[in-house]
Amino acid sequence: MIDRPAPNGTTSASSYLRTGPGSGAVDRTLSDVPLKAVYGPEDVKRVEPLPGEYPYTRGIHPNGYRDRLWTMRQFAGFGNAKQTNERYHFLLSQGQMGLSVAFDMPTLMGYDSDSPQARGEVGKCGVAIDSLRDMEQLFDGIDMGAITTSMTINGPAAIAVAQYIAAAEKKGIPRKMLGGTIQADILKEYIAQKEWIFPPRPHMRVITDMIEFCTAEMPKWNTISISGYHIREAGSTAAQELAFTLADGFAYVEAAIARGLDVDSFAPRLSFFFNSHIDFFEEIAKFRAARRIYARRMRERYGAKNPRSWQLRFHTQTAGCSATAQQPENNIVRVAFEAMAAVLGGTQSLHTNSMDEVLALPTEKSVEIALRTQQVLAYETNVTNVVDPLGGSYFVEALTDEMERQAEAYFAQIEEYGGVIEAIEAGFFMKEIAEASYRYQRSVESKDRIIVGVNHFQREEDALEMDLLKITEEVAREQARSLDDLRTTRDGNAAAAALDRLERACRDERDNVMPHLIDCVNAYCTEGEIVEAMVKVYGRYTERSVF
Repeated sequence: MIDRPAPNGTTSASSYLRTGPGSGAVDRTLSDVPLKAVYGPEDVKRVEPLPGEYPYTRGIHPNGYRDRLWTMRQFAGFGNAKQTNERYHFLLSQGQMGLSVAFDMPTLMGYDSDSPQARGEVGKCGVAIDSLRDMEQLFDGIDMGAITTSMTINGPAAIAVAQYIAAAEKKGIPRKMLGGTIQADILKEYIAQKEWIFPPRPHMRVITDMIEFCTAEMPKWNTISISGYHIREAGSTAAQELAFTLADGFAYVEAAIARGLDVDSFAPRLSFFFNSHIDFFEEIAKFRAARRIYARRMRERYGAKNPRSWQLRFHTQTAGCSATAQQPENNIVRVAFEAMAAVLGGTQSLHTNSMDEVLALPTEKSVEIALRTQQVLAYETNVTNVVDPLGGSYFVEALTDEMERQAEAYFAQIEEYGGVIEAIEAGFFMKEIAEASYRYQRSVESKDRIIVGVNHFQREEDALEMDLLKITEEVAREQARSLDDLRTTRDGNAAAAALDRLERACRDERDNVMPHLIDCVNAYCTEGEIVEAMVKVYGRYTERSVF
């Protein structure tokens, strides 16, 4: 556990904000960083360069949002590809600028919809994508060369990229024209989200193959989105999210360099994905510290020479774990503040959660409110007029320094284990997050922290009746029928031959698996069949318990 000293090293209780019960004030951030009542010049160690100047603490663009707003990219996916395609057309008609695909749990875990392991989960937390046929339906009527698409999938990420390429090429859109991002951050799966397939080391080989392939073939595609979002949702502090996410990112950089890639050939297409939680100033400081740490490490440790390789670009999603089932309308307010923090922190794209997501997949109405939240922020509040308007704030600068200090301390601990994979195998990340989550839960239960509508300001009347989106089992039955038809009508010999070539490529580390995945997809092999061919070589991962 990282030591969290009081500001300026003092331990005097008088240095902290202490107020009486009911004031709402506490003397620590959400992540347990001690706070003083007042900050002054003595708390600021340096004067940061202007926005657009190394190390980019104040932003990667000199003019911020004056030149271009962030991308409003609402995460969406449910049921089957046809249903989700209709939602995408609705979102684009309402002013959304890019698409973000949410996949269901069987797809995320590499199972076909008719697999016994998929029972009860098909289409429930995202869209079911079993084959190229589904991917084609998902983007029916959508110009894949004109919009950018983000896909939140990790274990089978390389398969999803192959499906996206094949679907676009069938429309006549070459892969070099495709813009967007695949998450593909398998390391954070072992740390937090637990949606893995293969063990860490072979899975890193597949991810590195994908980075190498996309670097050569897809110059507009962000090859990996290193995700802190799910680390934070698992209960981490802001500093843990910052440190563990950047450590994962640096592990991918090192793997690509070890493969023989020049750092400047791939680093400009790396992106990040952060959580924006409810502690307003702590989140802004976290984003600012992330840019500074990344720029220095990329230039000084990895020898990147291209300034674009030093610039950390990131997507943000408001905190699902801050949403409450009690008084769900309050979530609209929480999301607005979290979105404002992301924008003041300099995000490049943003998803705002819907008020009902803690209860079910969001309805069209609640999605519209979430999108309108971003649009009001962008066009009515005038926060886009000035770049990094909180830059120079004694408090924000001191908190940015503290975020960096804690992150660097975590980097040192990870290096003591020998690296990220070794720390995963030792259970380090899981234990750190579990301890942080426990401390936070105790603070809520003791009412040291007030959660409106949960442990204070409760409502005695019955819960508000809300229309919720319900996914029926008919979706699973439709997917099963579609899979039966696919297996019957495709060229079975071509599919079997493609899977055999993929298996051989997995055994030969000199052979990049991506072209073979594309061949399998074009032969209409299902995701589950492709995964099983790879499992024959790599095996399936079983987590070792650390508690």
